[in-house]
Amino acid sequence: MPKIELETHDPRLSDLLEPAAELDTVAGGLRFLEGPIWHPTEHHLRFSDILANCTWQWSQSAGLSLYRGNSHMANGNTYDRQGRVLSCHHASSRVTRMDGEEMTVLAAHYQGAQLNSPNDLVVKRDGKVYFTDPPYGRERNVGIPRPCELEFNGVYRWQASESPSGQGEAEGKLTLLTSELDRPNGLCFSADESLLYINDSTRFRIMVFDVLADGSLANGRLFAKTVGEEAGVPDGMKIDSLGNVWCVAQGGLQIFAKDGSLLGRLLIPERVTNFAFGDIDLRGVYITGITTLYRVRVRVAGIPLF
Repeated sequence: MPKIELETHDPRLSDLLEPAAELDTVAGGLRFLEGPIWHPTEHHLRFSDILANCTWQWSQSAGLSLYRGNSHMANGNTYDRQGRVLSCHHASSRVTRMDGEEMTVLAAHYQGAQLNSPNDLVVKRDGKVYFTDPPYGRERNVGIPRPCELEFNGVYRWQASESPSGQGEAEGKLTLLTSELDRPNGLCFSADESLLYINDSTRFRIMVFDVLADGSLANGRLFAKTVGEEAGVPDGMKIDSLGNVWCVAQGGLQIFAKDGSLLGRLLIPERVTNFAFGDIDLRGVYITGITTLYRVRVRVAGIPLF
């Protein structure tokens, strides 16, 4: 097992990562991995393989198995507060929810135009769904080439109607929160949900917004810039139980304190796209490289999705 290569920018990094930690290869030989999510009670990891058009499931006891074929090139995934899987789809430009074996479409259009390519999503404790909508799924390398119908790349909030129709597409309201980012990508809330962090990939920066009482965003500002000359852009992002912001970016994982200062980088020998805190204690970090799923044990726990 290769040792982790740590690049320390602040001594506080040692509180989070063991310098002699080892990088486990959990599964390899896959095609383009994304969207890992850990189930906090069933103790398994689900993750997308965009180019294989499927979603995998892995657990320590059962190994790797197919969770879902024909995933419509799913990218980002999360769980809602009821433990249902929500996904963003490159091929169909939709956000969906799985109710058992039934797929329910939450969002597909904004003001009559098809969404670009929903990328990643998070669910607030009140049930509102926040997601980013860059055009990557309409590009050749990880999607189906086709023109965009919208002239901007937005960040949205979807809120369920109080009287759902039950007709296969969930009744709800889709609200554009901001269109000021060039390529909005990974996103996460602060622990108290007063802040929403959003990556702007092509500009190599993490933005942060205040979350107002009505769920809208305000006071967008720079939180941090990611660093490095290696392959990768700001992509998947989470906070740990201490409030530090972990962000996939150039070279691997970059870790920032609450004030935006860079604590350090965990360098991975493959371009990586996303990660999730897992294991029973949420101290296992599962990292999706392009073709390989990795795991490293850390000193701080993540926050369960539900």
